[in-house]
Amino acid sequence: MKFLLIIFLLANMLTAQEQTLPHYMTAQEKAQYQTYRLRQKLAKPGLAEAPPVAVRAMAEWEELHGLEITWTSYYEILAQIVDYAQEEVTVYIVCSDSNQVKAYLTQHGVPLTNTKYLVEDYDTIWCRDYGPWSAYESDVNKLDIIDWIYNRPRPDDDAIPSAIATYLGKDIYEATESPDDLVHTGGNFMVDGHGTGFASQLILDENTDKSEAEIDDILYRYLGVNRFIKMETLPYDEIHHIDMHMKLLDEETLLVGEYPEGVADGPQIETNLQYVLDNYQTCFNRPYNVVRVPMPPDANGRYPDNNGEYRTYTNSVIVNKTVIVPVYEEQYDTTALRIYREAMPGYKVVGIDCNDIIGALGAIHCITKEIGVDEPVWISHASIRQAYESEQNYLVSAQINSASGIASATTWWSSDTTVGYQALAMTPVGTDSFTVNIPAQPAGTTVYYYISAQSNSGRSVSKPLVAPNGVFTFMIETVSDLAERNTTLSRFRLAQNYPNPFNPSTSINYELPISNYIKLEIFNTSGRKIRTVVNSLQTAGEHTVTFIADGLPSGVYFYRLQAGALVQSRKMLILK
Repeated sequence: MKFLLIIFLLANMLTAQEQTLPHYMTAQEKAQYQTYRLRQKLAKPGLAEAPPVAVRAMAEWEELHGLEITWTSYYEILAQIVDYAQEEVTVYIVCSDSNQVKAYLTQHGVPLTNTKYLVEDYDTIWCRDYGPWSAYESDVNKLDIIDWIYNRPRPDDDAIPSAIATYLGKDIYEATESPDDLVHTGGNFMVDGHGTGFASQLILDENTDKSEAEIDDILYRYLGVNRFIKMETLPYDEIHHIDMHMKLLDEETLLVGEYPEGVADGPQIETNLQYVLDNYQTCFNRPYNVVRVPMPPDANGRYPDNNGEYRTYTNSVIVNKTVIVPVYEEQYDTTALRIYREAMPGYKVVGIDCNDIIGALGAIHCITKEIGVDEPVWISHASIRQAYESEQNYLVSAQINSASGIASATTWWSSDTTVGYQALAMTPVGTDSFTVNIPAQPAGTTVYYYISAQSNSGRSVSKPLVAPNGVFTFMIETVSDLAERNTTLSRFRLAQNYPNPFNPSTSINYELPISNYIKLEIFNTSGRKIRTVVNSLQTAGEHTVTFIADGLPSGVYFYRLQAGALVQSRKMLILK
């Protein structure tokens, strides 16, 4: 009897070890990786081909039908995710024993009101990386599941998307056979729902048998990504997943983690952010809005460059009208949650303690995966950012589409939300295009508005999804206010250094619209700050400084000018 008990306990210990594999690859897995990758190309089920028509990858803030998790370990965290998420969507729980899951949830006070269970083999909890991707044929039609080769030697995890597709009755298209065999990971991929994708250069490092153009082509044919933004990997983020330090909150807003100056991955994050802002605009051809959230130290006050844990607040998940955020310590959490609530008005923002899991290099986003609705009502709208006092009305335009067609579209607006919103029926003006005019308002008025639409099949949705609790806003300015601000922005200028290339010195010219405290700094390609050239209060007007590159090797460098909220950077070349 004792012998049997020992065998049972050992078996449980081995199972627990399998199920608590960290987010990163273990030494044993690294040794297995190349053999595994070749095997998975041949073993993946599903259609090893791209969808037959153009598809659109779903953004995280779009309407969801479900959220997938894998019930392996960190049960307390998973139970809280189920509790919050099932108020919004069906939670699909991949597990080995549904009764065990139900018993745990019930014991911990979580009602079983909107849960389904898939009894499948699995390896780990990290379903963000291996889970299914939702994409719609022709923007809004049939929902497909998209998959690729998981970048970990964990074959049971890699088979989960196929199991979910079968359970849901969806076609699955897998980029697994040459020339489309793509190694990729979900935590290192974000999309805006309009064809833009973000990743670190990990995707290039893990597919060295392909050119960047070939990788871009695969992402276009399988997920509709026609603009793929890739950033340098970070020196202290061992897994190189962008969800550990950034998040798209909507089509035009980047939530980006921020370290104290010069700490850990801070310099490379700043360089990457500036690279994006300097070279790309939103899907609506406007500058990105950037929201900064602190990257807090661990309980001992340490950051990752001093062996501290990689605490992050960007690793959250949006589940329809609820945002679930990892939290760690109240003194930092209150700031992070406030930032979320200010950036995402109308959403229910909740926190789950992730101290137990963050040491494995993951949090909430890493252990959840969204599943889209079957018939989305998709509203694409560039919100009004600014307007000025005139006799002209304010045009609201949107692309609105659904598989069954749009029965009606309405813009709701108000200048005083305490008395409610007025409805304006939108007029179709072309294929899937709708417009309406909000009446002109006097200067100083704040206008609040949102869009709602109903499909011919009776499905309804609003943009923003949380409206009317959260809406778009803009303030009416005078023409002089608008002109003054535009003049100020246009007079903030960082010129290209001259000469360039140079050795050993070059001149840097810049213009300030007003007197301001400025920093002019030099960074290498890894994002590490090399020199501070200027760090002082300077007057408005043109300025020129000389940078002497003594002691620096040949190569590419970046110089960045910061004056308050205004930031610009440029590239220069030292050639010795």
